[in-house]
Amino acid sequence: MSEASPNPAHFAVLGYGRFGEAFAQLLLQAGHHVRVYDPQAQVPAALARPSLSIAVEGAQWIVLAMPVPHMREALHALRPLLHGGQIVIDVGSVKMHPCAAMDELLGAAIPHVGTHPLFGPLSLARDERPRRTVICASEAHPQAADRTREMFVQLGCEVIEQNPESHDRAMARTHVLAFFIAKGLIDIGVDDGMPMAPPSFQGMKHMLAAVRGDAGHLFSAIQRENPFAAEARGELLAELDRVHRQLLADMDDDDLAIPAATA
Repeated sequence: MSEASPNPAHFAVLGYGRFGEAFAQLLLQAGHHVRVYDPQAQVPAALARPSLSIAVEGAQWIVLAMPVPHMREALHALRPLLHGGQIVIDVGSVKMHPCAAMDELLGAAIPHVGTHPLFGPLSLARDERPRRTVICASEAHPQAADRTREMFVQLGCEVIEQNPESHDRAMARTHVLAFFIAKGLIDIGVDDGMPMAPPSFQGMKHMLAAVRGDAGHLFSAIQRENPFAAEARGELLAELDRVHRQLLADMDDDDLAIPAATA
């Protein structure tokens, strides 16, 4: 559980998909005030606002929780409604494109910060720790980055600071490949509820459950919006093909052994 904020703030959460809903609940648990705008979702009446302008009016924080491909359109609609006393953050799983869009469309006038909470609805429900968030600061708004860091720490997060390119490169070898492998396993019928799974499968079982708990559009977003995703998938497929051919060639077991983890 996050600690109650000594200074509750007003948040406008724009998007009420699986993560938007989970993040709104996390903010409420921390004692913040939350209003939500998403004309496509069923939003509780206590949180719902009928228009974008009403949702953001008076809010100190604007949270972009819509799918990444819709973010640029949302920023165009938002820009006339914002002022310099607000901070805009996105919570997308890729950072280069959203951060570039915020820099372009919000510029020096509206403080903004790219963020990627490294948790989802399932991990929040389980209260899994550590809870981490990546922050990609805009060079034009260092103070906004400082305030965003403080906000996530108050929500119980460890904060990692990265630039957008470093973030996306790291996610290509973790987030992208985890979802890619999980989709392949699920599509061939490997299930996280298999009764005869050995202990070595437990980590994979957890991954399959986590992927199933995320929003349906997230798979396409992290595969297509991350500019380094195709390269990472290609490297993995090439390596799996190499191992497959070695196994068919009946190579010595020592050549096929999985190396031990380094300290």
